[in-house]
Amino acid sequence: MSLRVAGSIATSALRTAEVGMAVAASNVANAGTDGYTRKVASNATSDTAVGYASVDVARIGSTVNQFLLKTIVTAMSGLGAAETRNSYLDQLQSAMGSVTADEDSGGSDLGSMINAVADVAATLATSPESQSAKAAVVQSVSDLAESLRNISASVQALRAQADDGIATTVDSINRSLGTLDDLNGRIVKGRALGQNTADLEDQRNEALKGLAETIGVTYQIDGNGLMRISTTSGKSLLDSSVHALSYTAAASVGAGTLYSPTGTSGFQGIMIDGIDITTSLKGGTLSALVALRDTDLPAQQAQLDELATTLKESLNAIQNQGTAYPPPQSLTGTATVAGTDALAVTGGTLRVAVTDATGTAAEVLDIDLSTMATMQDVVDAINMMGNANASISTDGKLVISANGAGSGIALGGDGGAFSAAYGMNDLLTGSGASDIRISSAVGANSALLATGALSAASGLAAGDTALTSGDGSVARSLSAAFSASRGFDAAGGLAGRSTSFAGYAGAVIQSAATLAAKAATAYESQSSYANGLETSFASQSGVNVDEETAAISTLQSAYEAAAAVMSALQEMFDAALNMVQ
Repeated sequence: MSLRVAGSIATSALRTAEVGMAVAASNVANAGTDGYTRKVASNATSDTAVGYASVDVARIGSTVNQFLLKTIVTAMSGLGAAETRNSYLDQLQSAMGSVTADEDSGGSDLGSMINAVADVAATLATSPESQSAKAAVVQSVSDLAESLRNISASVQALRAQADDGIATTVDSINRSLGTLDDLNGRIVKGRALGQNTADLEDQRNEALKGLAETIGVTYQIDGNGLMRISTTSGKSLLDSSVHALSYTAAASVGAGTLYSPTGTSGFQGIMIDGIDITTSLKGGTLSALVALRDTDLPAQQAQLDELATTLKESLNAIQNQGTAYPPPQSLTGTATVAGTDALAVTGGTLRVAVTDATGTAAEVLDIDLSTMATMQDVVDAINMMGNANASISTDGKLVISANGAGSGIALGGDGGAFSAAYGMNDLLTGSGASDIRISSAVGANSALLATGALSAASGLAAGDTALTSGDGSVARSLSAAFSASRGFDAAGGLAGRSTSFAGYAGAVIQSAATLAAKAATAYESQSSYANGLETSFASQSGVNVDEETAAISTLQSAYEAAAAVMSALQEMFDAALNMVQ
């Protein structure tokens, strides 16, 4: 072997040891850097063409388990979705309250408030003439309606929050895609120039995991180092360029605000390259927000609406069977009607009575509804009375009034069917939990709460007793309504059932609690799974300072050995030169 070849081999050994020590030192320095993976200088032999080989650094790369990395990316999508669901459903459970209120809740949960109404209704049933008992019932029912409205508002506020979150997440996804696109360009260019791109690849992997938390993705890397990313449904997000998402949050959100695939009403679609991907999203924060906004929270609203509408219809049906004592001077319905409308009640006898403040009849009219074809027919019949008149207001409500000062109007005779059909004595108004409230008339004057019923005596006439202050028949029915079982339709995932108001309220609250508990369990499980994968990844690809320190020591020894060879070769060169002089 010539001295020149030996020198070349020793020089390569020095350079290889030097690079190895630099890589190991960098590993130690970056041991605490998030996303950093252990770098390894891969060595390769080089033929010297004289039968001997030298060693050189072929490349510097990471020790990344690509299969494990793909598993982590998938796990991050699950974690992002689980964390989002856990956060929102925990807020939902807080808004709904508990099945049984404790001392700290002040009895403000739905079940306790329903029981509070039942308690004051029971008192009214025994003292129907008590104005304070009437006021207590009206206040309790009003408080219950307000609670339903507040909970409904909380549900819709969460939907609005989720919708805003969708817009924010879309912006975050687009920023992540921009970062990944920039790293793609730098890695591809660096590889083409033969540069070390391992650190850039670490940064790209971290950005990929961050993206996966927000949206479920799949990816692949081509031979040039270009990472291509798609949604789990196959829609391209990043290739040679970014395919940005777009979404605009709704200006306002209510119970009637729904996702519309056409984008013409309600929530718009999440668009990419002109295609709506809203319903194809799987995994990540974005899909969880869509599911919460469009499925989970509307289901809770549907359950609240079923409770509210059943409560309203049941109590209104009872109240429309009776009348206040003394009766009001005027009754105004809640249903919208026109004179030409066919009657909603086609049989039975409607009794219209005008009484004084003591309940003594001034005039009584019995109307055979089977002989009436339209609402105008009933209006005309009432207008034949000398002490009462009827009309349809400009906003389409039936109004029946007593003419004389100090006189009142009472309806009966048909079990409250006509009154209930047109809402003449309604206690509650509204279309669902979002707008249920005590009727304005009863809310303003609790004395208008019906406790008894108009006399059904045959031949009731002027001068007869039509109402008595001690009649508590309707008050007793109102009280019994809170202990009786009634039918509730299937709504929002709750099966149809027969139970009390408090029983159904408990089921609604339990439904939210169950959702929250499942979400919390899923989050804990997914978090543990993802952390376990990250730990495995770190153990395989992370930096062990002790091992790197030992490697540096070994490389130093190799460097010193190569340096000794170089020193010996130098002496031999010097001796050879001296021999030829």
